[in-house]
Amino acid sequence: MNLSDVIEGLVEERGLDKEKVIEIVCEGIQTAYAKKFPTVQFYTAFNRKTGQLEVSVEKTAVANVTDDDTEVSLRKARLINPQIQQDQKIKVPFEEGVGRIEILVAKQIIANKIRDLEQMAIFNDFNDRKGAIINGMVHKRERASFVVKIGEVMALLPKENIIPNEVVKVGHPIKALLKEVLSVARGDYQLILDRASSDFVQKLLELEIPEVFEELVEIKKIVRIPGYKTKAIVASSSKDIDPVGTCVGVGGARIKPILKELGQEKIDLIEATDDLETLVRFSLKPAEIDKVEIIDEKTATVWLSQDQRSYAIGKLGQNITLASRLVELDIQLQDASPSSNDMAFYADDSEEESKS
Repeated sequence: MNLSDVIEGLVEERGLDKEKVIEIVCEGIQTAYAKKFPTVQFYTAFNRKTGQLEVSVEKTAVANVTDDDTEVSLRKARLINPQIQQDQKIKVPFEEGVGRIEILVAKQIIANKIRDLEQMAIFNDFNDRKGAIINGMVHKRERASFVVKIGEVMALLPKENIIPNEVVKVGHPIKALLKEVLSVARGDYQLILDRASSDFVQKLLELEIPEVFEELVEIKKIVRIPGYKTKAIVASSSKDIDPVGTCVGVGGARIKPILKELGQEKIDLIEATDDLETLVRFSLKPAEIDKVEIIDEKTATVWLSQDQRSYAIGKLGQNITLASRLVELDIQLQDASPSSNDMAFYADDSEEESKS
């Protein structure tokens, strides 16, 4: 196999730019020669007709050679270029070879540069898709993480970006958010995937609901505890469009595919409003709230009956935590029954409350 076949193989198998591959091979071979003959200025070129790499040095054409390293006889020079004149410079083939060590150096340089070229190609192909949902196939498990095949490229779905308790099966298709596109691989991977962020749910909403994609319905804010629940404030640009109803669809037809993708996770959609008390009220759904009072720019007090308390707090206090993040207020719960006016619950106490 000549060098031309090697170059064509790299171009076809790895989808690399042919001219870049030729340049890299030339640089690697030139480095090998320079390592063995450090005082000589080498030139390398790929002969497309023969499929071989030609190594040459620049010499001066002279009538009588006194220095073989820098001069060539005019007779030999005219075999290369019949128009050459005495004392002109000409590139002539370098006739000495390099040893095993120099060849190994060249191979390592070429391999490193080919890897860099591959990484740049992947970066260029995927960088404009960063932040989008992509489809792949689960290729293998790697410790607690998973490797996902996207076309011919391997991406990493780290364990911290997996929805808690979800079952990821090797050989099965998977959707994920393309979270990071690295110009230099981290370990073996340049593409980092994510299924645990609120951005993943937002992109699913855009994917499944045309009005969200077309920005007729806007997601004003979204918060998430993966595996438990997502809460989102949605707004419409038209009075004729119900933002919550549009996202849910008739009989839940639009929201169901998203819920199926998220497993057991729930989604609470809340219509945007300028009335902060109303927003706090609906942020605590499914709980029914009796009264809301905005104490200051950081705190809200909510009164509710004892039987609604567990709904407002949620499992391990996660519902009230999400509500507080959504409205950006510390929500305090007060029992609405007359005999328990002094009983208060704070979002920060959610875990202790849920364990008691």
